[in-house]
Amino acid sequence: MEAVEAGKLPEIELPEIYLERPQNPEHGDYASGLSLKLAKPAKSRPMDIAEGIISFIDPGDEIKSVVVAPPGFINFTLSDKWLSSQVDEILDAGESFGDIRIGNNLRVQVEFVSINPTGPLHAGHGRGAILGSTLSNVLASAGYNVEREYYFNDAGTQMELFNQTLFARYLQHYGKNVEIPADGYVGGYMVELAEEIAGEEGDKFLKVPEKEAILRIGKIGLEKIMAQIKEELKMLRVDFDVWFTEKSLYDNGQFDKVMDMLDEKGYIGQKDGATWFISTALGEDKDDVVIRSSGAPTYFATDIAYHYNKFIERKFDKVIDIWGADHQGHVQRLKAAVDALGGDPGKLEIIIHQLVTLKRDGELVRISKRSGDIITLREIIEEVGTDACRFFFLARSANSQMDFDLELAKRESSENPVYYVQYAHARIASILRLAEEKGIDYSDGNVSLVTTEPELTLIRKLVQLPELVEMAARNLEPHHLTYYAQDLATVFHSFYKQCRVISDDEELTKARLKLVEAAKIVLAKTLHLMGMTAPESM
Repeated sequence: MEAVEAGKLPEIELPEIYLERPQNPEHGDYASGLSLKLAKPAKSRPMDIAEGIISFIDPGDEIKSVVVAPPGFINFTLSDKWLSSQVDEILDAGESFGDIRIGNNLRVQVEFVSINPTGPLHAGHGRGAILGSTLSNVLASAGYNVEREYYFNDAGTQMELFNQTLFARYLQHYGKNVEIPADGYVGGYMVELAEEIAGEEGDKFLKVPEKEAILRIGKIGLEKIMAQIKEELKMLRVDFDVWFTEKSLYDNGQFDKVMDMLDEKGYIGQKDGATWFISTALGEDKDDVVIRSSGAPTYFATDIAYHYNKFIERKFDKVIDIWGADHQGHVQRLKAAVDALGGDPGKLEIIIHQLVTLKRDGELVRISKRSGDIITLREIIEEVGTDACRFFFLARSANSQMDFDLELAKRESSENPVYYVQYAHARIASILRLAEEKGIDYSDGNVSLVTTEPELTLIRKLVQLPELVEMAARNLEPHHLTYYAQDLATVFHSFYKQCRVISDDEELTKARLKLVEAAKIVLAKTLHLMGMTAPESM
């Protein structure tokens, strides 16, 4: 505005002003392309506009220089003094460094994993679990009030098939010549589950009416699968605040209430013996079945009732659903349903994560060595460990397909990013232990002494964490943490090679130990956001 008032710029509407980090660090710490956006409406050269703007910028103590670079960028370089001072800022903040307050304590629900309790978790579920878990951590760090939820689809057609399949396997255990249902669950885990139940309950389900037996054995099987899922998620350090069951929507009458509400609003119709949600009234290309001609509700129908519960009953300010790739076509119609219910579809974010391919020595892995069946999430965790699972499942953006290299995840070398990052933390811890053994008290260290390029480069990387948290929270992209962790480890290793931390120079030693401790805080915070451990030794 000062440039406009001074006649350096014409009176034009200003676009949103933002700063970004240049790809080439030689161009400074931050850059603005504002001049390029103003060129056309101002009818002036970007370089001239940039020169006019910078004459009104007061750099303050934080900025060393503000320069114009072709074709019209304004580049800002942070001052060495300010950078050095940030070491003490990080030490004062401790584990809270990186936390920001953009969330304003808004209530956000993150619902993830949410598979039918009809079988074990596999690699794809692991990816959704880590994505949801880490995103929740990031949102909490950004100042949101986060509620993590698992939705159990424990009602409907799939559960009926599960119950019937389990009963058929139970009968087969006792030598009965029966077939499993045509669309039943053929995995070997169902045989094991039936045998486990037979071992615990005996043959008592042979002595009751079949309909009752199917329901009773199905209930036991459901509880066992749910317990198994919870145990495996716990192994993966994935926690939930709420375990919500689909069945509760029917038991408390909420499903019927929602269908009646949509009917009253004119969004329900009858066609071909089925009940339809009139999505076309809300701009969708086609209508969708909510109750089949058999009288059974569709998944979509229960999702409508479930999201009524989220938005209208529990009044979340924002809802984030994390789904697998096979649910892509479900996104827009659910947003339309939220609109029909009186909710704000703009407050519903749906993240679709793509498939996971398991590889070993470059070869595709499809079959479990243990069971000859699908590879379960438990097997992956047991083979490579929880930390490796969390890092590798997070290492790509949700919309990218993922190759999970099982051998690489176990390798104790710098080729393995998990080992590389955690080794950096262990190295930092060892330096601080050595200082403690030598009785060095560095609490009064003068951080203005850390002024060499390797030291300042490390500080520049450390102070990026709050920005990273903000970006990941706003864009719902926690995978950036994995890249930041690797970059930070690389910068620290470089600093360590070039700068002797504990030396004969007592004051410089104290200053550098402060910097090392700051690096430990930031790297540990990054690992903890990813749900990983920060080892003190390796």
